[in-house]
Amino acid sequence: MAEPEESNKAELPKNFFTLLLTDGVISKQTATNMLPFIVFIALLTILYIGNHHHVESSIRKIDKLNKEVDELSWDYKTLKAELMLKSTQTEVSKKADSLGLIEPLYPPKRIEY
Repeated sequence: MAEPEESNKAELPKNFFTLLLTDGVISKQTATNMLPFIVFIALLTILYIGNHHHVESSIRKIDKLNKEVDELSWDYKTLKAELMLKSTQTEVSKKADSLGLIEPLYPPKRIEY
């Protein structure tokens, strides 16, 4: 009669964790009591990994925007230099000559009232 009772009982596999829980330092009751703490640590680990991914994507976006700002700064400086060149008196007089306008020989007179 002792044999049917033993066959109903499932035998645990012999690995490190089962030996640790049955014969080792940690008992089943202690492991069960520590389960909420282990779940809390797992949750913190997941949050840490998610935060790390978020920070890395933010850094990539910041680097991309910094490159774009540098490029726009170069464009601004180029356009500003071209405008300064085109607004010189010689360039303006060349443009005026192409339109048929001539540069006056005398300065303008001030009308006083």
